[in-house]
Amino acid sequence: MHDQFEKFVIWLENRLSQSLPGHEAQMLMMPKSADAKNFRINNRKPIKLGGVLLLLYPHEGKVFLPLMKRPEYNGVHSGQISFPGGKMEDDDPDLISTALREGEEEVGIAADQVKVLGSLTEHVIVASNFKVLPVVGYLDYRPEFVADKHEVDQVLEVSIDHLLDNQNRKEKELLVRGSYRLMAPYYDVQGHVVWGATAMMLSEFLMMIREG
Repeated sequence: MHDQFEKFVIWLENRLSQSLPGHEAQMLMMPKSADAKNFRINNRKPIKLGGVLLLLYPHEGKVFLPLMKRPEYNGVHSGQISFPGGKMEDDDPDLISTALREGEEEVGIAADQVKVLGSLTEHVIVASNFKVLPVVGYLDYRPEFVADKHEVDQVLEVSIDHLLDNQNRKEKELLVRGSYRLMAPYYDVQGHVVWGATAMMLSEFLMMIREG
């Protein structure tokens, strides 16, 4: 597996340096309104910058990546599945540093061990007024995850093969903010619904993998 994984990350680094599938690929997993109400969020404040980490590693003869379930709280992303990541801080020199720092703080991924391969297309999350850079990196071993009890309810490990399987790409109606019904494409990961921004960023990544 080690030789295959090494060839994979070499290919992926080269692919990420070329033209990306972009927003067209992301939009394949875009939720759509399921009723007559328009789901509008008016953010007058300046957009915030953030970074998320899409970390790849070998496990059980396959390539895996971690996702995390956020705790229930009074916020727009309560209980949702996401990549490790968050807001850019003043001490972060760039968004790659943000993604690596958040990966270490939230799920214990040693930032100085991650080899960065590149990034996907920036994604704007309207609900929380963020522009997010998905940073792609890898470890050549399975990390020991240590979840921050305040930020993370559960770490989910999922293989790329699972995400590529069309049987695990589904759609369901979701109730957002108690009144808006959305029809949301999603990835079924261990019974969890991976939708919204995370699914849209995954869609771009998986399109590249299919092409390769």
